[in-house]
Amino acid sequence: MATVPQGYPRPGPLGQTDPLRWRLSSGTDGGRHVWHYTRDTDALETSSYEQVWGDDKERVRDRKEPDDETAYWLGLQLPRLDNVDSEPAQTPYDAAKKGYDFYKRLQSADGHWSGEYGGPMFLLPGIIIAMYVTKTPIPSEWRIEIARYLANMQRDGGEDDQGWGIHFEAKSSVFGTGLNYVVLRLLGVGPDEPMMIRARNSLHKMGERVREREWLSGVATDQRVSLGCTKAVANRFPRESARHCMCPPDWLSQVDRVAHFLLPETAFHRWGKFWLAILNVHSWRGLNPTPAELWLLPDWLPIHPWKWWIHTRNVYIPMGYLSGKGFQCEEDELIRSLRQELYTQPYDSIPWPSLRNSISPYDVYSPHSRVAEACFAVLDVYDRVAPSFIRTKALERAYRLVVMEDENTSYQTVGPVSKAMNMLCRWVEEGPESDAFQQHVAKIRDFMWMTKDGMLMTGTNGSQLWDAAFIAQALYGSDLASVPSNHASTAKLLEWLDEAQIQTNPKHFERAYRHRSKGAWPFSTKEQSYTVSDCTAEGMKSVILLQRFPHLSERISYERLCDSVDTILSLQNPSGGFASYELIRGSPLLELLNPAEVFANIMIEYPYVECTTACVTALSVFSSKYPKYRVEEIRTASKQAIDWIKTAQRPDGSWYGSWGICFTYATMFSVESLALAGETYGNSDHARRACDFIIGKQMNDGGWGESYKSCETEQYVHNEKSQVVNTAWAIITLLAAQYPDPEPVRRGCRLIMSRQLPDGSWPQESIEGVFNKNAAISYPNFKFSWTINALGQAWKKLPRDGW
Repeated sequence: MATVPQGYPRPGPLGQTDPLRWRLSSGTDGGRHVWHYTRDTDALETSSYEQVWGDDKERVRDRKEPDDETAYWLGLQLPRLDNVDSEPAQTPYDAAKKGYDFYKRLQSADGHWSGEYGGPMFLLPGIIIAMYVTKTPIPSEWRIEIARYLANMQRDGGEDDQGWGIHFEAKSSVFGTGLNYVVLRLLGVGPDEPMMIRARNSLHKMGERVREREWLSGVATDQRVSLGCTKAVANRFPRESARHCMCPPDWLSQVDRVAHFLLPETAFHRWGKFWLAILNVHSWRGLNPTPAELWLLPDWLPIHPWKWWIHTRNVYIPMGYLSGKGFQCEEDELIRSLRQELYTQPYDSIPWPSLRNSISPYDVYSPHSRVAEACFAVLDVYDRVAPSFIRTKALERAYRLVVMEDENTSYQTVGPVSKAMNMLCRWVEEGPESDAFQQHVAKIRDFMWMTKDGMLMTGTNGSQLWDAAFIAQALYGSDLASVPSNHASTAKLLEWLDEAQIQTNPKHFERAYRHRSKGAWPFSTKEQSYTVSDCTAEGMKSVILLQRFPHLSERISYERLCDSVDTILSLQNPSGGFASYELIRGSPLLELLNPAEVFANIMIEYPYVECTTACVTALSVFSSKYPKYRVEEIRTASKQAIDWIKTAQRPDGSWYGSWGICFTYATMFSVESLALAGETYGNSDHARRACDFIIGKQMNDGGWGESYKSCETEQYVHNEKSQVVNTAWAIITLLAAQYPDPEPVRRGCRLIMSRQLPDGSWPQESIEGVFNKNAAISYPNFKFSWTINALGQAWKKLPRDGW
């Protein structure tokens, strides 16, 4: 029976639930993850419990105790199995086998692996604000555990670092601190709680006038636009650059006159201002509009939103609808109190229009361009004088797009930010009793994930396919799939991969500006429905590799695999590279209009070496099995892709990673592509330089460790200590390139083996993933899939002596 270990994370301001009463349902509906709490039969709030939690198809609440899967993700002590040797493994293969023997215990009943997909600290505020505004009941267990999670994630740095950052490893920011403070208040935490006082003081400390003036005096000329200069101070250019400023000579004194109002509480990131405006603790006049009228423009215009990146356009559609309506929550006592708590000056005295472009230096990563500021000024004027008949037509158009997105994704939407916004749109338009709104409420639970630290909101409804594909390839690469004791596990995995494939195009296909999805695999579940290039590739590759084993039947037909190939080929861009969800539709010049100051490269799709390699390797695996299908197209596509990957290599031999951390991750993928073309350390300058880069980053203990800061700075930054996941990626890189010296690989394997726990698992280390350069996100299953893969490959490919 699972037990609560010593040192279990502390209660929060509202207390703590009993961790032994939580149950995870993950074996139904194609991999949906729903956490249930086994309440007493006479518990209060039964109706709200059922409304938000819904049916218990697996009857997990009837289980007397949590199973291994549930217990592991709760951080409980799993019961020890008698057949597990607690002594350290002696070879990489033994360590890989021991690791998978443990990992099998976590496999869901339907064959996939569940897992936390957390990290960003800006997701909970949207759904909690939406639930508060729509009066959707929040179960008491959720209130308790969300508050506990935020308490356990609260930083304890300097006086300006007592809040929350953009993700849980980042320093405090106005965006993270202000919004999560609001979440806690909406959940019922009082303003006089010690943690709230710390957070509020930190929020206010971040905006001290003296510090702002000091930074402003050193802002570079090309970053200044009138008094909108404040947004660029995070760059902290040398003070002497101020003498080149083309602003009026008295610009600094002008800033002095308004500095009182440029405190962080009025200098939120664009999305933060949006949610505060919805809650009625911020004015709509204080943020730049992105009007729904943009969707009335002709599709052929270069700036039309259908050319934007999928996540960006799906956020700004409901934003445009809600801001166009000027919707705000009804004022109540809590809202009036928040207006006093968040701001250091009277709410009614804040000059909102002058703050549209203000952003705290603690938050800014991608400052507004002058082009963007000019466009925002024009849109602001239009927003105030928009003809009602045009505004009405624009709102109808935006709402229709919201409806199509909901119906295409079964009310999941592409991600949690748009999920909360769409849910609010449906409530505003159709009311709380409408089927659409109730469908949204029913899918909230898919995003709520329980951990040892409390309850968080995930980055999508999970990473089910992504994790399943990588462990499938690890089982193939290590030959562990052929071990008789693993036959049942691999059969269940293949069955789940079979069911996860998307076999139709979206209900609203071209009208919703969607890319084809027939034959694709998603990032998470089939229900979510979005085509992702590398997920389709990794899914197809995993299926073909698993079906090579004689004990596994060929569940996915030739015709369905051809559909996958067709989808992959449809995603290649003229450059040869592959983007994420769809083809690149817009010009890079659209980045000049980026309104989201905390993220970079969000306006359009881009080609990624990770996506490109995944597609190339999948096409290669397919062609080896089915050599006659679209032979020339696959050959041409592969050559163009590998040629593009070469052009993306940096002078130091590395590649920049956009989805994992960071150079270690992308270099592994890129070298795998080179190996397909027969380019290895011995015959390729590209492969040789890549290996030299990786070797140069090996740490004294034999491992590799890279920080998320690499993604932000675009320069390699060592982690404080080596990481088993980074080490696994480096090992696979050197093996793929046939690096001549086996000792660095052996040292890396020994490091991974030394970190393995007696039960076969590995402890969680630093965060593994990233998106939009500045937002890190967790992939805790990586510490199993990639370590098992690296250890297994090393054992197969290196001489057996020397270990």
